[in-house]
Amino acid sequence: MENRQKRYRLLALSLLGAAVLSGCGSEATGDGPKEVKLVLNWFPKAQMGGFFAAQSQAYYEDNGLDVDIEPGGPEVSAIQMVAAGQAEFGLAHADQILIARNQGIELVALAASLQESPQALMFHEGHGTDSFADINGRTAYIEPGIPYWDYLKSQYDLSDVTELAYNGQHVNFLENEEAVTQAFLTSEPFFLEREGIGTETLLISEAGYNPYNVVLFVTKDYLESNKDTVASFMEAYTAGWNYYKDHDEEVNEVIHEANKNIALEELAYEAETQFEFVFGGDAKENGVGFMTEERWGDLIHQLVEIGQLQETVDPNEIFTTEFLQH
Repeated sequence: MENRQKRYRLLALSLLGAAVLSGCGSEATGDGPKEVKLVLNWFPKAQMGGFFAAQSQAYYEDNGLDVDIEPGGPEVSAIQMVAAGQAEFGLAHADQILIARNQGIELVALAASLQESPQALMFHEGHGTDSFADINGRTAYIEPGIPYWDYLKSQYDLSDVTELAYNGQHVNFLENEEAVTQAFLTSEPFFLEREGIGTETLLISEAGYNPYNVVLFVTKDYLESNKDTVASFMEAYTAGWNYYKDHDEEVNEVIHEANKNIALEELAYEAETQFEFVFGGDAKENGVGFMTEERWGDLIHQLVEIGQLQETVDPNEIFTTEFLQH
């Protein structure tokens, strides 16, 4: 454990040093739009619709920003890039932001694009279940280290589950009708349905683990030195998501241009199924991106309980709603 803590401290120090060298620590004073980079947490999808709407509708430009949107992917860590000063803004899930902070990387969440988590377990049609306890005895394809799996194991007896690493492919899952695999409710069921394969899903949030998803964040240091830039970005963020709400088909074409591997019909399915995740919940009354101390506090408690956080932290140090537009 001691060596592990030392590695975390060294990582945090190296990232901090890189950030200083990159010059991302303070507001620019020159004329013209300020250049900033946003790193996505995955390849462009409808879950990032508001960011691409802000770009296509020139909301960033209207707020004095020149925003470069860089795709994520399995080999890209938005948290490490932002922490290293290689980008100013990033996207990650709430639990990832907390775990990074516990490792010495202090991030601040600015907005939760998805109020509810679409993370789910997926089953073959006719082989699903309404109880997580019924997974015991089956084979499950799960990304190693993903926090919600540790949470489920803390709540249910899953000692007889055969855990195999999820690699983004479903070949092995398809060969075993009793198998279970991780999925996003807004994506994988539709992909398999197009191939003639029926599925059933069980949302992880039904077990009580429901972190905000696609959370916009910056480093604590960047926020303290660049509040005007953050405020400008957030104005574009809100305008972008509000535009996407009524013009998703138009913006989806922009997303498709940025990611040719996702079809327009797939983007349409994502936009439809994610609507309540983005605009429902607390966002319905308080606006897109809204977050609460209670939700962050619950997540912190859960992560501490399952050992993903080494110590608790004040929720108010993790997030701010100061820049959200209502």
